[in-house]
Amino acid sequence: MSAPRITLVVAVARNGVIGRDNGLAWHLRSDLQRFKALTMGKPMLMGRKTYASIGRPLPGRRTLVLTRDPAFAAEGITVVHDWAGALAAADAEELMVVGGAEIYRLALPHADRIHLTEVAGDYAGDTYFPALEPSDFRETEREVHEAGPHDESAFAFVTLDRVR
Repeated sequence: MSAPRITLVVAVARNGVIGRDNGLAWHLRSDLQRFKALTMGKPMLMGRKTYASIGRPLPGRRTLVLTRDPAFAAEGITVVHDWAGALAAADAEELMVVGGAEIYRLALPHADRIHLTEVAGDYAGDTYFPALEPSDFRETEREVHEAGPHDESAFAFVTLDRVR
């Protein structure tokens, strides 16, 4: 099988924050539903800290955890220790990269697409999404949403495709 298409899935506040205290800095049920729809049936790559914040493999998706810790293991996941190992373990047409910041930084140069949720607000946080080079990606879709009954903020679903 050839190398998988690399797709990042991330929610980013206006000030670049993606997390706080090893969790999300906001609650957007609409974004969680989109995340599930985008990743269902596909392998997901995440870092050990992101996996710890979730606490379990998510149903219907193969979970790959990238860590430098050679002793790390958890039931129901595949542990990988480098980018090449992640690509080999993906064994699929598309690999969904779902965080955290170190994993996004590692995957960004290889990303074909980014499913970005722009959270309309500045949030306190300790984890940031790496800066995008504007000439590397072009916006191909945008859906703007007001906050729903279970959303803390307004947001936009944005698809960015790599410029080839």
